[in-house]
Amino acid sequence: MKNLLTYLPACCALLMLASCGNSTETTESTATVPATDSTAKYLSQPLISDHYTADPSAHVFEGKIYIYPSHDVESDVPQDDLGAHFNMMDYHVYSMDSPDGEITDHGKVLGAEDIPWAKRQLWAPDAAEKDGKYYLYFPAKDEKDIFKIGVAVGDSPIGPFTAQPQPIKGSYSIDPSVFGDSDGTYYMYFGGIWGGQLQKYRNNKFEDKGSAPTDGLPADDQPALGPIIAKMSDDMLQFAESPKEIKILDENGSPILNGDNARRFFEAAWIHKYKGTYYLSYSTGDTHFIAYATGDNPYGPFTYQGVVLNPVEGWTNHHSIVEVKGKWFIYYHDTQLSGKTHLRNIKVAELTHLEDGSIQPITPVE
Repeated sequence: MKNLLTYLPACCALLMLASCGNSTETTESTATVPATDSTAKYLSQPLISDHYTADPSAHVFEGKIYIYPSHDVESDVPQDDLGAHFNMMDYHVYSMDSPDGEITDHGKVLGAEDIPWAKRQLWAPDAAEKDGKYYLYFPAKDEKDIFKIGVAVGDSPIGPFTAQPQPIKGSYSIDPSVFGDSDGTYYMYFGGIWGGQLQKYRNNKFEDKGSAPTDGLPADDQPALGPIIAKMSDDMLQFAESPKEIKILDENGSPILNGDNARRFFEAAWIHKYKGTYYLSYSTGDTHFIAYATGDNPYGPFTYQGVVLNPVEGWTNHHSIVEVKGKWFIYYHDTQLSGKTHLRNIKVAELTHLEDGSIQPITPVE
């Protein structure tokens, strides 16, 4: 999501526009990008066009769609492959009555200054609801520049949210995603390699394995690192168990290898459940796919099945999948408005499950 290399030329044709200002007030907004030849190549248009948004986590709460994205800003932090220039410092919440309707910006709901333990880099968040309370989960770097995952609590999907004074005990890395199963149990999925620091952990213990993005990764012929899962406590504020690594397998039942860049996990784990099957979707990072694997329980193992979303314009990709009134949609981002990898805009497209349970791949840009 946040880690940068030079983007593959075949996957993008960057558009350079002026940087937009940041908005913190509740507004009604629809995409205002003109319908020109240059926009015709995109499957979808930006949902927000007056500031930059990325990593959209979408949920249906109280019959309405709520979106919890990152808030991209221009930064004077130098660009590097660990994503330091993705220096986001607050969160907005957005709502929609339908995926093709107007979008409302409910303004800033949480900032780094509101989080006692957080130093910087408020990356991709997620949200969950339980018993009328709403929980905003987020990664941030602490004073030692180590990513931890925090939680803020509110009485409404749009906050205000009050951050807990400490990160979730035993949490690490990035990209928290909370899935509520049909039995009322909630699970957090998290983790991301390179700038997300997952490669620095083994068995939930931090090990300083070097400063390069790939330091600490397994050899290419060894199983790739998987996302992490932990069941949530009843109060949704802590883990109820020690985090466990999820295995992603190939069609032969063997682990996906670290060198299998087109299929291995990089970041942005997301779970949705369809007809009793658990679908784990995730970003492959430097190969720019949103891939998916299926399993019969929240812990996996999950078997790789294919691609959900082909490469977008821009280096990163991060998504969510949500059911709205019997139809399924994927929220994602690209760089249509700015042409810069760290200044992104969120989008939505319909997603189709085929009769055999597979997902029809989506091509977001021609």
